[in-house]
Amino acid sequence: MSPSFSPGWWRPDGQAPIQDADGARSILSDLDSPAFAVRVGPEIGLAQGGVATFGTAPSEKGSYPILAYLPPLPPESLGDNHFLRAHGVKYPYMTGAMANGIASADLVEAIGHAGMLGSFGAAGLSIERVTAAIDRLQASLKGKPFAINLIHSPNEPAHEAALADLLLKKGVTCVEASAYLDLTPAIVRYRLAGLSQGKIGNRVIAKVSRSEVATRFLSPAPERIVKELLAANLITQEQAELGTRVPMCDDLTAEADSGGHTDNRPAISLLPSLLALRDRLQKQFQFEEPVRVGLGGGIGTPASVAGAFALGAAYVVTGSINQACVESGSSDVVRKMLAEAGQADVIMAPAADMFEMGVKLQVLKRGTMFAMRGQKLFELYRGYPSWEAIPQAERVQVEKNLLRKSFEEVWTETRDFFARRDPTQLAKAEAEPKHKMALVFRWYLGLSSRWANAGEATRQLDYQIWCGPAMGAFNEWAKGTQFEQPANRKAAEVAYNLLFGACVHLRRESLRQQGATLPDDWWKIQAAN
Repeated sequence: MSPSFSPGWWRPDGQAPIQDADGARSILSDLDSPAFAVRVGPEIGLAQGGVATFGTAPSEKGSYPILAYLPPLPPESLGDNHFLRAHGVKYPYMTGAMANGIASADLVEAIGHAGMLGSFGAAGLSIERVTAAIDRLQASLKGKPFAINLIHSPNEPAHEAALADLLLKKGVTCVEASAYLDLTPAIVRYRLAGLSQGKIGNRVIAKVSRSEVATRFLSPAPERIVKELLAANLITQEQAELGTRVPMCDDLTAEADSGGHTDNRPAISLLPSLLALRDRLQKQFQFEEPVRVGLGGGIGTPASVAGAFALGAAYVVTGSINQACVESGSSDVVRKMLAEAGQADVIMAPAADMFEMGVKLQVLKRGTMFAMRGQKLFELYRGYPSWEAIPQAERVQVEKNLLRKSFEEVWTETRDFFARRDPTQLAKAEAEPKHKMALVFRWYLGLSSRWANAGEATRQLDYQIWCGPAMGAFNEWAKGTQFEQPANRKAAEVAYNLLFGACVHLRRESLRQQGATLPDDWWKIQAAN
């Protein structure tokens, strides 16, 4: 169907309107050039070049009524160009930080060289490993942008503070702040220590799913924490004063139904609500640069990317689908498991870093029993004051099937680990048997991700694989393309194809809104290489 009203006329300069599928696909996939849908007798055609006039009919013969106009829409024109300029990237696309180095240096490098922003998965790693990653990225990217994840660590504040200190010493100018329940001295120090007159030196991309947390990042630093940092000589008086004029983040990622830490929020309601919150707080504080709001969680197909930008996202963030790419820090067996996942093959399970608080994260359900086993450990922790108080039959099953060692053997390993990482945990464990039990249970929860990353064959049923429904959606879209096979999933190529496909989706919608509906087979455009 096509509209009876014609806003103008198109006259060819040699090439007549295209009415075959192959020719139409060539025009529709040429995102850098404008195009016209025109009436050719009772049918519809696509045209490029020529001369277009709007208003009254031209005197020249051979002109065709214009039904709809498609302006150029290259991928770099999506989103907010302020995001591109602020971060020095070509495309409004970011790969999020998946912990334990799953968002690896290889992945961040590939994305950075492709003109996008990658975030290294520093959560769960030692300071030494993060240091090595920073050194590598600074050397290999040679000034191109990248981010390092700074995750809220309520059970290990000393480690969070040490990581913030490392980022400052190494001159890392962008962090992705994730899983924050409230602002901490570590993230506030990082933000304020980069302030100088007229300049924000340390950029923060905050990933949130709750309005109360978003409000804290969309506001200036809390006065209480600023005073603490001043008293400890961790920031200057000038930085404290400048901190009252800037928000705690430059960019705010609305984290919808994602893998890992998530509140399973629907993107279609979360993003508009955070955009409205940003506007209210910007009106209140009158920041020189308003915070940009992007969207992550559920982003796994061209249609979802197009939907994010149609909703007003400044940029998009992908996560689960990158774990299935060849550059990720995961294993080939995990990549294969992810490539076979459907949208419903995910489940919530206890989080290792916030185990005692009952916080959950989203993981792959298919092919692993981690979620069920992790939930069993949490129920035992919640129900008993100590390991010894648990009925013997239950303890035997935990040691046999989950720990595969005695409780005391695991405690010895755990004690050695925290002696290096955070000795304060040991003193608390000696005083509180319940805390000792939690640390041992967290041994299982923490190693389950590392077993997956290493492809430990004897532990496949215990694999903790962070995953959201975007993975299944990606797999459905990838069928029949080069990306159907895990070995062909390169992060930068996946990213560009999602952006390219989003542009095609938006062009189709633009034609539909103008009343020009093209045949379905004209839109069967192959993914760009």
